[in-house]
Amino acid sequence: MPADGMSSVSRTGLADIPQQAADARVIVIGNEKGGAGKSTVSVHLSIALLCIGKKVGVIDLDVRQRSLTRYLENRTRWMQNTSAALKMPEIVRLEASKERDLDRAEAEESQRFLTSLGRLKRECDFIIIDAPGGDTFLSRLAHMHADTLITPLNDSFVDFDLLGDVNPQTLEVLRPSFYSEMVWNCRKTKAQTSRRPIDWVVMRNRMSPLAARNKERVGGALEHLSKRIGFRLAPGLSERVIYRELFPAGLTLLDLSESSSNVAFTMSHKAARQELRDLVIVLQLPELAGLEITF
Repeated sequence: MPADGMSSVSRTGLADIPQQAADARVIVIGNEKGGAGKSTVSVHLSIALLCIGKKVGVIDLDVRQRSLTRYLENRTRWMQNTSAALKMPEIVRLEASKERDLDRAEAEESQRFLTSLGRLKRECDFIIIDAPGGDTFLSRLAHMHADTLITPLNDSFVDFDLLGDVNPQTLEVLRPSFYSEMVWNCRKTKAQTSRRPIDWVVMRNRMSPLAARNKERVGGALEHLSKRIGFRLAPGLSERVIYRELFPAGLTLLDLSESSSNVAFTMSHKAARQELRDLVIVLQLPELAGLEITF
């Protein structure tokens, strides 16, 4: 460790945090477009970290849809009805301010967020924040406090537009788009205030198993943009019916081997579980170094 007590940066680009200064890692699941699977990723990553033996808190910032909250409410109901003992993160649901004055509303929301974040940091190893599908004050605030930012992206140029503008004829990336600029500003602000980086990971979600020219073009454009604005690419979760089927029960892929799940465990589910395992590995979370991932 440097003599001044500051964090050094390892070869992975992640901060080597001194043991005495380490606190909960904040993982933000962010994307300003809906339908990319943020809540599915949030729930599955939460349960995966719990299965590894970590304490996990989650914050639902989607004050309208509340998909993450409803998912975990379904999970609680399932446990009550079946007497199953499933792993469960601590959840905090933040409400939007009802103040009509913008400055007062943002101050109130900021205080609620920072209070909840501070409490979970004292109690948990990881905090997962499900950001809303839109540009809101709470979303920007969460992004600025991220240690790891995961952006699920449907595998199409419709969603790619969130990150960058492309030439319609050549598909050459012309410039970063609005969300990339917001993330850049958040990374700059955090670097100035805490001197800790935000590790940005873009995951190609809901990918088709079939080879297609559009799939290759999206992949090429993402590779080019990743070098330009500094994010890492990660394999996402394929399009599978099982994710929609699990929501009403609040279950995840990691629960399907439980005798109380009433869901037959198939080879497709095994492949999906491997995708989740691969995602956890690619995230390169320093807190999991040396630990065995058994699921």
